[in-house]
Amino acid sequence: MDAVSVVAHLRDLASDPQNRTSIVRDKSCLAGLILFLSHQDDCVVESALKAFLYLCEEPAHCEIIRNELGLMESLENLKNRYDVDDEVKQLGRSIQLLLSPTVHMQTPETNSKKNKPSFFATSCNKRAKTVTLYIHGLHDVEKKHLCEEALLKVKGVISFTFQIAIQRCTVRVKPDLATDCLASAIAETRVLRAQQVIRNESGNEMYVPLHEMNVTVEKNSYLPDYLPEEVSPQKELDKAVIPTGSKSDSQGSWINSAANFLSKTFFW
Repeated sequence: MDAVSVVAHLRDLASDPQNRTSIVRDKSCLAGLILFLSHQDDCVVESALKAFLYLCEEPAHCEIIRNELGLMESLENLKNRYDVDDEVKQLGRSIQLLLSPTVHMQTPETNSKKNKPSFFATSCNKRAKTVTLYIHGLHDVEKKHLCEEALLKVKGVISFTFQIAIQRCTVRVKPDLATDCLASAIAETRVLRAQQVIRNESGNEMYVPLHEMNVTVEKNSYLPDYLPEEVSPQKELDKAVIPTGSKSDSQGSWINSAANFLSKTFFW
């Protein structure tokens, strides 16, 4: 599987109204689509945008999608990319319009979170917490590798993904790991510095400074500290692709193939 086929599957799933609520409720799925917006291939970006357009057809979903960290920034950055066709940029502008608070009123979330299937193996881990960091100096692949090496040494880090275009890193960690430990480890590179990205009461993003000095960081000897297998029981499924329109359980099996690809691609 490659990025083109995976994002195409997600787009096709989103085209079916019956799948949209499950996709929107799955944070890992939305995060994956946001990552695809920074891809260098126009086809990947276009498919991700079309998936978001399908999801935004449901007014109740727009508030959730709009509040997803990094999405609005990615759409804004898309306007300034010289390597993206105007038609693709227009799709991005259409999504921005749909997500504008003046277009859709805030809709209270329902209890539909209960018993919703998770598309990604990593998202079923109830003991993990997610931290979004803004990395000052994260401008290229070389700096990304430095940040990877720093995070891999921190005991309690489970996984992480990067969005170099907006200098973001989303880190999944054990709940008892202090966020300052991440900032301290990143500061050891001497060329990178981290701030936490949070939303204030108004729903706007803000950067929170983190303590980098005098923080004791427990480090791994070799590999990241994965959580126990029983917490993430989902096994690797068959990689066969089943056409859209099959039964929901069949759709679940091939979307898990896409999940497999994303887990291997975006975990370092």
